[in-house]
Amino acid sequence: MVNRRFQGMHEAAILLGVFSLVSQLIGLFRDRMLAHMIGPGPKLDVYYAAFQIPNFIFISIASLASITVLMPFLVERMDGNGQESARRFFSDVLSGFFLLLVTVSVGVFFLMPWLSRIIAPGFSADQLHELVAVSRIMLLSPIFMGLSNMLGTVTQLLRKFFVFSLSPIFYNVGIILGIVFLYPRYGVAGLAIGVVFGALLHLLIQIPTLFSAGFAPTFTARLSRSTLRQVVALSLPRTLGISMNSLALLAIVAIGSTLTSGSISIFNFALNLETTPVGIIGISYAVASFPILSEAFARGEKEKWQSCILSATRQIIFWSLPLTALLIVLRAQIVRVTLGTGAFSWADTKLTAACFALFTIGLIAQNMVLVSTRAFYAAHNTKTPLYINAVCSIGIICLAFFLKYEFLNIPMFRYFIESLLRVGDVPGTSVLMLPLAYSLGTLVNALLHWVDLRKRYLDTTGTLPRATFEAIGASFVTGAVAYGSLNVLSNVFSMHTFWGVLMQGGLACLAGTIAGIMVLALLKSESLFEIWSAFRKKFWRVDLVTSEELSTK
Repeated sequence: MVNRRFQGMHEAAILLGVFSLVSQLIGLFRDRMLAHMIGPGPKLDVYYAAFQIPNFIFISIASLASITVLMPFLVERMDGNGQESARRFFSDVLSGFFLLLVTVSVGVFFLMPWLSRIIAPGFSADQLHELVAVSRIMLLSPIFMGLSNMLGTVTQLLRKFFVFSLSPIFYNVGIILGIVFLYPRYGVAGLAIGVVFGALLHLLIQIPTLFSAGFAPTFTARLSRSTLRQVVALSLPRTLGISMNSLALLAIVAIGSTLTSGSISIFNFALNLETTPVGIIGISYAVASFPILSEAFARGEKEKWQSCILSATRQIIFWSLPLTALLIVLRAQIVRVTLGTGAFSWADTKLTAACFALFTIGLIAQNMVLVSTRAFYAAHNTKTPLYINAVCSIGIICLAFFLKYEFLNIPMFRYFIESLLRVGDVPGTSVLMLPLAYSLGTLVNALLHWVDLRKRYLDTTGTLPRATFEAIGASFVTGAVAYGSLNVLSNVFSMHTFWGVLMQGGLACLAGTIAGIMVLALLKSESLFEIWSAFRKKFWRVDLVTSEELSTK
């Protein structure tokens, strides 16, 4: 299974989606343990705030040599001069950016006391002191994750998606081990050690595949400056673009630190829940489509390139819209089953569910952005996503400040939001403005990406309009059936037990899903039949690729 190579986009996306689901379920179990053992409050706020600077380093430095940037270069070299040329190029890039990651991390280590006051201006002195210590430990994680992501470029190029999909699973396992064994003894610092261990596992799982394929890179002190300049010239606009999004999240966390204690924790719990479907749908199709897009564009196969974009977009719409309806209807059940234990109270459940619903509004937008940006990068266009991401990220920050002000100072607006989401009796509802700002900004981001992509590269939208109307119709039916089922099943199962809530939510989800599939089948949805065809082909049973075959690519 490790050596299998997946050729079709839908087959690869399904495989990635399945393993992403496993990874996300493990991640939800991780969050459940955090909710049970710690719960929203000062300690967990410190833990989530400590991620901000390491994440920013990872995004702003490691993304200079990320998968989406390196893939076109490697494809061109493997098509032209064979695997050895691609391996030398990759070794130069890996060595240069490893050195840069280490240098920046060491510098940030000494600047953390000053940076902590920017990250969390609302923290107490004790929280700031702990934030500095925990962030310093976590500075190892961007080094390991950066190297792992660069190695992941090769595993994806070779279509070894099985290995690539295992990495996030091992990452979450490392964090869980830190929660279970290290937190009781070392506190939040133990959680940070678990994060670093998970990042190390994320890296180590990639290495055997590169050796078996004869693509193992070597660290070199004699770096090719022309190679590095070439990569940086292409990747810098992209890096600045996604760094802006990271800055938007950093600003949101800073705003959250000034709100009620536990607001950062609530925000991150809801965000992690919402990123589960993003990881399963958007990232799976983005990762599966990118090698195809890169190869098609490099070889001038415009029709294949357009077909891949339209097919991936159609599947994003197909999955995202009905799922959005389900998640909004079942938000309370999802949060209660996932996080409702130990120190996580009913008030925490209601507030997290409300944040989750607001995040879910932008689900399709997040998925669309992932695929659209891959299309631009495959076309060697990194400036357009930069401009769009920069404008939208600044907009998210401004909108978060504006909505927070409006919520705290206009009683009618506050009453409307609290009544709509049924949290009028819960303290700390001002945190709701953070996911609302993020989702609205992301929707604008996706719209701008799609408009520009269509204007520059697409001659037709194919069957997208019809697929959109089909998905909207299925979404209404799915949500309505799930909502009706919840009301009926509330009289059957006890809502005061884990199994009762699980059965109510699970059966309502099943009923809504079946209804949605029936609607799509009646409408003869092309997307539905594409997925069915991929399963009928038994995508997991594909030919093995030997090392000799790989050496000729």
